[in-house]
Amino acid sequence: VQMMQNVHLAPETDEDDLYSGYNDYNPTYDTEELENDTAFQQAVRTSHGRRPPITAKIPSTAVSRPVATGYGSKTSLASSMGRPMTGAIQDGVTRPMTAVRAAGFTKGALRGSAFDPLGQSWGPAPPLEARNEDSPEEKIRQLEKKVNELVEESCIANSCGDLKLALEKAKDAGRKERVLVRQREQVTRPENINLDLTYSVLFNLASQYSANEMYAEALNTYQVIVKNKMFSNAGRLKVNMGNIYLKQRNYSKAIKFYRMALDQIPSVHKEMRIKIMQNIGVTFIKTGQYSDAISSFEHIMSMAPNLKAGFNLILSYFAIGDREKMKKSFQKLIAVPLEIDEDDKYISPSDDPHTNLVIEAIKNDHLRQMERERKAMAEKYIMTAAKLIAPVIETSFAVGYDWCVEVVKASQYVELANDLEINKAITYLRQKDFNQAVETLKMFEKKDSRVKSAAATNLSFLYYLENEFAQASSYADLAVNSDRYNPSALTNKGNTVFANGDYEKAAEFYKEALRNDCSCTEALYNIGLTYKKLNRLDEALDCFLKLHAILRNSAQVLYQIANVYELMEDPSQAMEWLMQLISVVPTDSRALSKLGGLYDSEGDKSQAFQYYYESYRYFPSNIEVIEWLGAYYIDTQFCEKAIQYFERASLIQPTQVKWQLMVASCFRRSGNYQKALDTYKDIHRKFPENVECLRFLVRLCTDIGLKEVQEYATKLKRLEKMKEIREQRIKSGRDSSGCPRGRRDGSAGSDSGQNCSAGSKGERLSAQLRALPGTDEPYESSSNKEPDAFYVDPLGPQIERPKTAAKKRMEEDDFADEELGDDLLPE
Repeated sequence: VQMMQNVHLAPETDEDDLYSGYNDYNPTYDTEELENDTAFQQAVRTSHGRRPPITAKIPSTAVSRPVATGYGSKTSLASSMGRPMTGAIQDGVTRPMTAVRAAGFTKGALRGSAFDPLGQSWGPAPPLEARNEDSPEEKIRQLEKKVNELVEESCIANSCGDLKLALEKAKDAGRKERVLVRQREQVTRPENINLDLTYSVLFNLASQYSANEMYAEALNTYQVIVKNKMFSNAGRLKVNMGNIYLKQRNYSKAIKFYRMALDQIPSVHKEMRIKIMQNIGVTFIKTGQYSDAISSFEHIMSMAPNLKAGFNLILSYFAIGDREKMKKSFQKLIAVPLEIDEDDKYISPSDDPHTNLVIEAIKNDHLRQMERERKAMAEKYIMTAAKLIAPVIETSFAVGYDWCVEVVKASQYVELANDLEINKAITYLRQKDFNQAVETLKMFEKKDSRVKSAAATNLSFLYYLENEFAQASSYADLAVNSDRYNPSALTNKGNTVFANGDYEKAAEFYKEALRNDCSCTEALYNIGLTYKKLNRLDEALDCFLKLHAILRNSAQVLYQIANVYELMEDPSQAMEWLMQLISVVPTDSRALSKLGGLYDSEGDKSQAFQYYYESYRYFPSNIEVIEWLGAYYIDTQFCEKAIQYFERASLIQPTQVKWQLMVASCFRRSGNYQKALDTYKDIHRKFPENVECLRFLVRLCTDIGLKEVQEYATKLKRLEKMKEIREQRIKSGRDSSGCPRGRRDGSAGSDSGQNCSAGSKGERLSAQLRALPGTDEPYESSSNKEPDAFYVDPLGPQIERPKTAAKKRMEEDDFADEELGDDLLPE
């Protein structure tokens, strides 16, 4: 009973019903009438309607759900706590109205819906938010991209050789980078500035300044980088500053900056430190401080030996004259490892097609080319060092060469020993010891084919220069038999055949040399000369034009082209090519006189005079040019100016009376009779049997009224009588012996004796002088005879090649010297 006293039973009618109110309707949630609600529409248009929505405290449950009322589902609405209202419809399934039935997944929830765990039925994703082009961050990003592009374009222009464009791009990148820094400082904090971009822009600008030789600006830019402590590893740029000072020949500052860079570079960067020390050694050599340079190079050779350091070490010891150290340094240079593969690697050991394809692919790839270049550089350094120290390390250069040869034979450069022996012969040639040179070269007759061919080629070349064509031909044959593909040997053989007059056979040798080496310019030049000898002018012109395309500024080739056009009777083209020749060798007197002769043949006397006068200025001893200039002044009635040219001719040829007679004739024509009389008297003392001189003396003495006229008249008659007797004797002797048939007979009073031997140069010059005024007849003031009516161009036959200042001048029968190289003698 007591237990029941504490139990309170619920009354049957309780005012507080737990489940009451669910079916009540609140008109506030009626969305259909919102459009007609004036207060709601006014709130939407004012700031009250723009307030942010009230977020739920529990986001995961703040899902809008429809409200279940007695009037049906009106709209989805969340409660103030973010919890769905009781009795709402979830995904088409009505939540139970009582708490007896648990809420959750039911069979009805899955009814009518497909299985979609990945949510693919939700549709495409919403579009990305559009980029705002006007934002400060976007502007900075675009400007930074533009700066990087300008730096890249500057580097590309520099690699293409357009240094001016590269500098302009670098300056533009610098300007835009400064604008970028200012914008970044306004938007972000200073520590967010891109230092790498600033460094690259400044470094590129300094490099472009240096490439354009604007060294002051480059140094200032490097100083900006070096002094900024925010740039890491900027100290190594002092190497570049040292290089600029070295170009400016400010060696003390260059060494200072090299040493500062060396101090700032850690020891782990061994290769960089070695290169800087090499720069220091080179700078010491330029300043003449050889002992300091030696210590730098010795350190390099002990730490990381290389070819350049070894060669510079030899140069330093050579400068101070230390023979023993030169020998040790040469041995160190020989011992420097090349670090390249052996040639046997590129020889196929079997017939495996796959292996052969691989070897064929790598036989001439970039790595193989780099190995060849490194080997060629090593051989060049060793050969140069040997030629440098051989004459000084021993008592004679021959002993020194022998020591170098022995050292080379014991090293990996065995093939260079033969080249050193050939250089020994070349040294003998430079010392004009031809016998020793020939003996040295003859030692190679029993060596392998390549060396034998090189030595025989040089011997053939030597004998050809000495005009010993038989010996030259035999050694040329030996060279060709030892190496049939040696273009120099074939060229020498063609030269010996050409010298014997067999032009067709010589052309065959030259063609074979060109087939073996299409770049053999000597063979191409000589085959052009051969075609010219054979009068095949079109083929000769083709050869010389091809050669001109290879050797653009060769004076010899230009002259040959002009000469071929002249032989083809095309003077305009000949003059054009001679003008090109004069642009290459403006002081060549022979080319100038040749051009003057062509203008004279075309009737342009003024242009001819200009080039003849230029030729006379550069070479005032050419008799043909002097004669033409003197005749030109006589023709233009300026006899006073002609006197100096004939006086110079009389100095050059004092035994030729014609030049002194021309001087006297010019005095007469200019009216200076006293000077003319003195000149004729002087000529008579030197040449007492000259009839023309006595005739002019008689005439002048008669005109002036001197007493010596009788004396000169008597001498003149006696000489004329002697001349007549001499001519009669010559005529009688010719009549008794008979003149060769087909030649012209002359009268007793003429120079008929010259008809049997006409055509000599002396007779042609005499004919020219007789045509000049005042050589055969006395001066007549009333004479109507034109002074140059029968004047012949005094230029005469020309040589085949221009007489240039170079050593390779050749006459018509000469040849171009063979190419200078490892297997041919230099000049």
